[in-house]
Amino acid sequence: MPKPFLMYPDKRLQAVCAPVEVVDDTVRGIWDDMLNAMYGMPGVGLAAPQIGVMQRLAVVDCSGTHNAAIRMANPEVIHASAKMNEHDEASPNLPGLSGVVERPRAVTVRFMNEDGEVVEKDFVHLWATSVQHQIDHLNGKLYVHLLSPTKRKMLLAKHAKNMKRRG
Repeated sequence: MPKPFLMYPDKRLQAVCAPVEVVDDTVRGIWDDMLNAMYGMPGVGLAAPQIGVMQRLAVVDCSGTHNAAIRMANPEVIHASAKMNEHDEASPNLPGLSGVVERPRAVTVRFMNEDGEVVEKDFVHLWATSVQHQIDHLNGKLYVHLLSPTKRKMLLAKHAKNMKRRG
């Protein structure tokens, strides 16, 4: 059973997550929970704080086949391309809403993998967008924080209205 998603404006969604010291069975179990939640959305990425786990953990799988998941602990962008891409981004923490965000088209990310090894991996297009989106979550930011103030205000007002309707 997937863990429930936190709903904005839960303060945990705006907090910086703690680094992961070691990849162990507990961390692997969290990644499994995250993948279960992500594939259930359906989505192409998830960060641990989205389900209330305040550790620097993320998963991405933009394959479309649910069999190419990359598990990351302490991911950080170490290089970003100058060429930008726009993508319509969304989050289960703000259900039913989305906004166009501009991000680097390609990034190189350093992270600890599922074996606890520090690796560097290049991501492009949707993979790069998803990884950057997850790292933002680990730093207490949602995609709406990257939108214009007017667009952000409009989306957050719509979210508040939706939440009232849900009770």
